[in-house]
Amino acid sequence: MRPDLDIVAAARRQPGFTLIEAVMVIAITGVIAAMVSVFMRAPVQGYFEAAQRAALTDAADTAVRRMARDLHLALPNSVRVAAPACIEYIPTSTGGRYRTEQDCSAGACTGNKLDFSSAVGGFDYLGGMSPAPVANDTVVIYNLGIPGADAYSNDNTATIQSVSASGIALTANKQFPFASPGNRFHVIPNGDRVVSYVCTGAGTDSAGNGTGRLLRYANYTPSAVAPTSCPTPPAGTPVLAAMVSACDFSYAPGVTARSGLASMRIVVTENNENVSLYHEVHVNNAP
Repeated sequence: MRPDLDIVAAARRQPGFTLIEAVMVIAITGVIAAMVSVFMRAPVQGYFEAAQRAALTDAADTAVRRMARDLHLALPNSVRVAAPACIEYIPTSTGGRYRTEQDCSAGACTGNKLDFSSAVGGFDYLGGMSPAPVANDTVVIYNLGIPGADAYSNDNTATIQSVSASGIALTANKQFPFASPGNRFHVIPNGDRVVSYVCTGAGTDSAGNGTGRLLRYANYTPSAVAPTSCPTPPAGTPVLAAMVSACDFSYAPGVTARSGLASMRIVVTENNENVSLYHEVHVNNAP
């Protein structure tokens, strides 16, 4: 037999797919793929929803924890709420106990005690302070948040000129109105004299995303009297949380010189998924 005829015969004997077989394979593969996608869709979708929910929860939790930490360091009797969308307070950086009597154990009396009967240019403190205050910080004594003893009105505040190992010098003579029962004083940092957490633009858009932001507005000039509306943070104010659809702040001062209760609720929304966190903070108001 001729060689070329052998090649043709061998080619005719090789197995292959017919068009009908190929179409059937494609159809069966499509059916299997559709069945697999039906079973896989729910777990995959659940995974992405869980990841989104976890991210929203983390954002809201970080915000309320930051606010709780700051409120724990608030000056006693300085927390106030002008509207449900904001909460205001005076932060403190450190504090200590002032000297009330001179040391006369060695014969000659030493020590600069704090005299409340006249204006003084400074006083000694007992023990150390960490961190130590610096120039232009503000010292506050016995803040009650009432007329005559209100740090917002500067009734009981004085600016620090310098700090030594045992004493504080003031920039001007100051007569503090009331002595603290515990001989305590607090220090307000110069770069963070007053702070407000403000929710702006809270709501939900057509895509189911929160439109608001939670801002930390600091170091502005506060109202001497209790405000009736939230302050307006300028552009560039640090954003603590985005996609906020609702927020609510309240404060129950309780009894003066005891403790108050600050309540915070934040709702963060993305793709119609809501995460709502509620947190309460006990504020120490013992001045």
